[in-house]
Parts: sequence; C-alpha cells; structure tokens
Amino acid sequence: MNHFKKITKAVFPVAGLGTRFLPATKAQPKEMLPVVDKPLIQYAVEEAYDAGIRHMIFVTGRNKRAIEDHFDTAYELETELEAGHKQDLLALVRSIKPDDMDCTYVRQSRSLGLGHAVLCAEALVGDDAFAVLLADDLMCGPDGGPSVLSQMVDKFLEVQTSLLAVQEVPLEHVNRYGIVAGELVGERLTKVSAMVEKPKPADAPSRMGVAGRYILTPGVFARIRNQDRGAGGEIQLTDGIAALIASEGVHALQYLGKRYDCGSKEGFLEATVELALRHPEVGARFQDYLKKLPLRA
Repeated sequence: MNHFKKITKAVFPVAGLGTRFLPATKAQPKEMLPVVDKPLIQYAVEEAYDAGIRHMIFVTGRNKRAIEDHFDTAYELETELEAGHKQDLLALVRSIKPDDMDCTYVRQSRSLGLGHAVLCAEALVGDDAFAVLLADDLMCGPDGGPSVLSQMVDKFLEVQTSLLAVQEVPLEHVNRYGIVAGELVGERLTKVSAMVEKPKPADAPSRMGVAGRYILTPGVFARIRNQDRGAGGEIQLTDGIAALIASEGVHALQYLGKRYDCGSKEGFLEATVELALRHPEVGARFQDYLKKLPLRA
C-alpha cells in the first residue's frame, strides 16, 4: 500500500447545472454566485490553498467558461486599475490566483453523477492521493483555527486511508446525505464500516452525514470505473468509496467548524448574512442595519 506524504491536488466538480437557482444560473455557473464579494468557487479554492494544495483541477461542463476566466489573468482590468493607481484593487485581483497555484480544466461531457465527475480527473490525479471539494458546501473552520480541509489533511497523513468530512444531522434530514456508520477510534475520528447514500430515516445506520469534503486514495478510480449505476441511475462517488472499506479502509472525521449548504437558497442566504457580519469592510454597518429591520414573526 502506498504511503502518502503530502496532498498536492484538489478536484472541484463544477459541471452541474444549478437548477435550484434558476433563473440566476441560466447563463452563469452556480459556482460563480457571490457570497458577499467572492464567488462560491473561490472560497473552496482558497480553502484548498490554505491546506497546502497548489494544483487545482476543475471538472467543468458547457457554459462554465466564467470559472476559467475568474482564475485567469484579466489583462484589460489590471491595466485599467494600474492606470488609475488603484493598487489595493490590483493586488486583490492578482491574489485570486497566486503565482504558485496551477489550474487545470477537464470536461465532464455527460451528467452521470459525482463519481463520474471525479473519474474524469483520473489522468490528471495519477497515483496521488487527492482532495475533492464541492463548492456548494461553503465550509468555515472555527474562529482562529484551521480550515476544514487543513484539519482533514493533517488527519489523512496520520491514518493513510480515504477520509470523509462528516457532521451530525437531524434524523429527518438523513435522506439528503451519504450516511456513515462505524467505530470511534480517536477524537472525532470514526473507522467506517458502512456507507449508505440518502437512506430513509428508518434505514439510516447513523446520523453522521458526509459533507462536501473528501480526501481519497487513487484506488477509488478503479472502484468507480467498475461499479454499477447507483441512486438516481448515476455513478455515485459514495458507492466507489464504500467499495474501499474492505480493501483499504476508510475513515470519517467530524470536523470543527460550520458548513453552509449553498446548494439551497436558505443555506446560501445564511452564508451571505453570516459572512457579511464578519466582513471587515461592511460587517459593523450591516449589523446596525439588521438591528433596525422590522422583522416579522
């Protein structure tokens, strides 16, 4: 079995259509929807970069060109800002893609599920362990503490198996998640014995739901490639990971921090309000504004 010393690559499946946010996503990627002043995909990329990852792999589809443009050099914009002596804004624009960060793009030609999207990145990942980040899940680490993916990278280097971020979810919501069961083997660490994709509450083996962060070993590619279609007729990532339980082992980490489900309108609004309140430029004024609102019961 390989001994993995570092996680250097992250995969971002961004080919989805974002139908829950129509009409806003009719002509722009849902991953480019802004929370305060940054698009969702930038939050995920910054989290990966903070965890020491420098190669970002985007699994895209048609109408996703805005994502590539966002992480590319905008010569006209930079020239305009430089001519206007707007150095702060110029530095901000250039910070979106640091010089030591590489971005690669691969197309998912058909919408066959998350497992298929990850499989599209196989040639770029190779034999390395890698992270998967779902931009719909905006993850914030604890105040003053490490990001969620940083927590996972540290734990992965210890356990050397595929690792899932999990959170305890209400019983009535287990049918929205991949659910894991297993034995607690460390602080907030579970050795996974079973995984079920979106079970009914009566059939759920636990209330530990998988959030949108994974660190996977390259062995998952062969499992995904050879598995049958799963829930919804799609190639499920959960099924590929479940196939690793017996052969390699899988762990789950109950992360410290908070997840905003920005794939839903409610979660997106919660993230917008809470991150606006923390924003150094607008937070104080926005809080004053909220206090004056005549909220209805």
